[in-house]
Amino acid sequence: MSERISFHLDENVDLVIALGLRRYGIDVTTTNDVELRTQSDEIQLRFIQGTQRVLFTQDTDFLIIASSRFDHPDITYYKKETPSIGEIIQTLVLIYEVMITEEMVGRVEFV
Repeated sequence: MSERISFHLDENVDLVIALGLRRYGIDVTTTNDVELRTQSDEIQLRFIQGTQRVLFTQDTDFLIIASSRFDHPDITYYKKETPSIGEIIQTLVLIYEVMITEEMVGRVEFV
């Protein structure tokens, strides 16, 4: 059986998004939850690879990393200030509902 997606939100993502996703029953960690605040991008990537989570970020450094390797879990990226928190939550819920973990490896989604 295929696994449902779980998300990891980096330290710059508004915690309201994590709360909103959890209300839908979606497994979400944040950088603060797992004590990775101030850790390097490589350590963050190792965490999401090891836990098979989809990274949700506004950090363009992760886009650069993703362009040079294809073994990363999905990186879901958004520009700060766009779109609204409600739209972000709706988009992530949609991704959760239609995709499975195996389909997300090596992808970059733009919200």
